[in-house]
Amino acid sequence: MTDFVVITGMSGAGRSTVAGVLEDRGWFVIDNLPTSLMGKVVELASAPGSTIDQVALAIGPGALFEDPSAFLGPLRAAGEGTVRVVFLDASTDVLVRRYESTKRRHPVGGDSLASSIERERRLADGLRMHADLVIDTTELSVHDLRHRIEELVGAGLPGGMTVSVTSFGYKHGLPADADLVFDCRFLPNPHWVDALRPRTGRDPEVRAHALDHPLAGTFLDHVTEMLTLLLPEYEAEGKAYLSIAFGCTGGHHRSVAVAEEIAARLRATGVEPTVSHRDVDK
Repeated sequence: MTDFVVITGMSGAGRSTVAGVLEDRGWFVIDNLPTSLMGKVVELASAPGSTIDQVALAIGPGALFEDPSAFLGPLRAAGEGTVRVVFLDASTDVLVRRYESTKRRHPVGGDSLASSIERERRLADGLRMHADLVIDTTELSVHDLRHRIEELVGAGLPGGMTVSVTSFGYKHGLPADADLVFDCRFLPNPHWVDALRPRTGRDPEVRAHALDHPLAGTFLDHVTEMLTLLLPEYEAEGKAYLSIAFGCTGGHHRSVAVAEEIAARLRATGVEPTVSHRDVDK
């Protein structure tokens, strides 16, 4: 039985990086595969005597001009294992900077680099809707993206539903790939305590300052209860990835403490989430 991951998304958003991580982890990776050959890959991987059980298919911009259901549907129908679609995205400004630094021509034509990117974004809308996981790499370095994919692989990509818990700062923008977002700005802000300002929400004193608030326990209990109720339902519906985000002003203190606490509570229920703190070092 062979599991498949289709890696796609915006040009310059990190497709090659993701493919490289999976290849390093033992996946059989095919880059820039024409969608017309997907069926042949399934046939070869499923042939008697084949030892290929994990295949990653990185598809380029050419697929954006096709109907995604036309090639993803048969792939899902033909494969005996799981089929997951990972879509990489990033803001236009960041993609412009990345392309300018490489001096490469954008594969989707336009009057300018920015217009090419926006045209590709419109073309990609249909494929994005078929994605099991959308990863926004706007704020991620290559190292950060590699770490994120390694975490997902370690959590069982592409097996059952993978749950991620992250913290962020509202002043740096909402995480584009978050499914559930919770605002922690009602909690006392350790930023206004001189001794706590340089620390993070991982610090016991910062955690106590934020979570000793009278409403903190009730908030955490309600969020835990809701997630305990919803996670099995999301998984039953076939959702492959669930991203839960907690935000505060800067992403250093309150959201970090809450994310760590919720992750610990999920582990107590048998769920093993990945945990990341997007803005803790900014």
